[in-house]
Amino acid sequence: MTAAGTRLVHADTGLGHTDTGLGHAGLRLGPADVRLGHADVLAAAERIAPYIRRTPLLTAGSLPGVLLKAEHLQHSGSFKLRGAANALLALGAYDIVTGSSGNHGLAVAALAGPLGIRVTVVMAAGASEAKARAVAALGARVIRSGGGVAERDRYARDFAERTGAVLVPSSDHELVAAGQGTVGLEIFEDAPGADTVFVPTGGGGLLGGVCLAATDLTRPVRIVGVEPAGTRRYARALAAGHPVELPPSDTVADGLRGQRAGEVLFPVIRQRVDELVGVTDEAIVQATGLLHAAGIPAEPSGAVALAGALHRGFDGTAAVIVSGGNGPAALSARTVAL
Repeated sequence: MTAAGTRLVHADTGLGHTDTGLGHAGLRLGPADVRLGHADVLAAAERIAPYIRRTPLLTAGSLPGVLLKAEHLQHSGSFKLRGAANALLALGAYDIVTGSSGNHGLAVAALAGPLGIRVTVVMAAGASEAKARAVAALGARVIRSGGGVAERDRYARDFAERTGAVLVPSSDHELVAAGQGTVGLEIFEDAPGADTVFVPTGGGGLLGGVCLAATDLTRPVRIVGVEPAGTRRYARALAAGHPVELPPSDTVADGLRGQRAGEVLFPVIRQRVDELVGVTDEAIVQATGLLHAAGIPAEPSGAVALAGALHRGFDGTAAVIVSGGNGPAALSARTVAL
């Protein structure tokens, strides 16, 4: 497959829906533990509208049947702005702490200045130095923790308890997940004929949010979460029937290195997701290259959903979320601009 000479265009959304006859997988269970619903996503969409960009669906000639949800064009460079905005606006706190691999920290820090909020971002060992510098350049305090993502998140919780700051997790939070679900709302509104949505899956906020956005659909749409092969926390959690913590891992998709499925998000995903697939770093790098050749400067984490679509395959039309574009060049340009 080659993407040479591809011209990107806004997608024609007048797609005819093809019913694949695929029902929900055996992963779907009862809603007893689900504390969120479609109404929460609708409320988030109204709350954050002045602060976010409604991103387009793009097509690339090298990727027939694929609609690319261009969250790399979002303010702050990733979908994370949506959940951060919903949480910060709803909570009304003036001292925030969060753990982040980078993109959530960038989103929180970008919002904090205009809103007059003090922000501390805890980043784990091995997190991107370029992202840490960009977060600091936005005025946030950056603290490095030892160990992996689980230790980072424990540090952030302890920091909140010691200082009285309000903890806003990067994924496992009702307001954050509802905000991320607005990505799904836009896809379902703009691409009424899409048969499958491929969602990059790290902490699970985006996957859980898309699942929430899909709950009121009256047509069959498959929701497929895509995890790096070495960090399959949701696949492991669904197999075990409860969240489990994995050892720290490494992947080229630096934003998806979480170790544990979220307590808030697990029942949402368990209830609605159709399938979870794993993709290798090699497949992620290949998908990143295809997007770059098509003029989409996705970071590796932002290309994971495309890697899943290429690996898994699909019938009809697939919406693929390009979740972020905070690669080194984009981060450098943003820091210089500040």
